[in-house]
Amino acid sequence: MSSYPSFSARVIGQTEKTLNAILDRQLAGTGLTEPQWVILTLAVTGGGTFERDAFVREVAGALKISEAQAQASIDDLIVAQLLRAHGESATLIVTDAARQLHSRIRTVVTEITERLWGDLPAEDLATAGRVLSIITERANAELGRQSIGA
Repeated sequence: MSSYPSFSARVIGQTEKTLNAILDRQLAGTGLTEPQWVILTLAVTGGGTFERDAFVREVAGALKISEAQAQASIDDLIVAQLLRAHGESATLIVTDAARQLHSRIRTVVTEITERLWGDLPAEDLATAGRVLSIITERANAELGRQSIGA
């Protein structure tokens, strides 16, 4: 009999809260919030140059927020000089400072995640990834149904 609890919303929640606490410690002193880190990661890993409206929609979807909230968060990163608006603000470009900051934080986060699950069997990680992806797809569908019925 395992000493670990069965899969549940509580287990997901506890894991998410703990991982966010670890991330928050890495973001301390950078001026970035967790949502801004997500935006920066989308920008850096997505190539670094974006059509603003498409990026606003991507951020809104990723963070489960309104497009107005996404735009405000993106504007905060422009003010912080981590993103730059170009060509009458239609294009967003990741700055060198943003790339350096992202790289520094990502390096530490990668080291931590390696300690957290780097030694777990690949099959277990594949199963966990598959299960969480299915749940995320279903939760996104549920959010869609809720917004239609609202």
